[in-house]
Amino acid sequence: MKNKTTLPLFLLLLMSLSVIFASACSPKQNAHAKDSMDSDEAKNTIKTKTEQEKKMTNINVKLDTATFGAGCFWCIEAVFQRLEGVDTVISGYTGGQTQNPTYREIGTGTTGHAEVAQITYNPEVISFDELLEVFWATHDPTTLNKQGNDVGTQYRSAVFYHNDEQKQKAEFYLKRLTEEKVFDKPIVTEITALDKFYVAENYHQNYYNNNKTQGYCSFIISPKVEKLKKVFPNKLKKEYAK
Repeated sequence: MKNKTTLPLFLLLLMSLSVIFASACSPKQNAHAKDSMDSDEAKNTIKTKTEQEKKMTNINVKLDTATFGAGCFWCIEAVFQRLEGVDTVISGYTGGQTQNPTYREIGTGTTGHAEVAQITYNPEVISFDELLEVFWATHDPTTLNKQGNDVGTQYRSAVFYHNDEQKQKAEFYLKRLTEEKVFDKPIVTEITALDKFYVAENYHQNYYNNNKTQGYCSFIISPKVEKLKKVFPNKLKKEYAK
């Protein structure tokens, strides 16, 4: 298999970004107050695509899927939504043993599931290698079961691969990052096969775009989005490049 990557540039970026993005997410206080919204009606409901998202979906193009865990799924979703070539980003849960978990159950840290974002993308526009580049550059992969002040197995760093090619690419990047000593501490990112993916409750979908003035979004996610614009300006959708 050919491992065609932009790794040299990627490594240089990571050397300067590992501290910038390390803070990731902090306690989602307002979200926990919304637990009362959990219901069968809200669960597994996905927000309708925007008209712009619909336009980029071409029936002649085979879309691929990637699934990442990097702390709070609101943060992951907001980052990947802004990349050119990404069709949809769905917040959800995977990697555990509890069937049909709720957000309240995930919060106990006993389900084994991680908060993740499942990304559907056009490989002719953005490659899995590029998604990995953004993934490792926008969170701290050296903190075990923790991102910023969010602590628990549900916040672990993880690549849930969909096929053997994704597995090999993720392992290749991880090996190179380790060999180049990009991070001061060992990388603890989990690379494991995707099992069952559970869509998170409706109010978690498109969370940042719908709640930009909420405290968590303003103080935690907005700075990450702004840094993304500065570091990866050529990878952004036009509507998010402003």
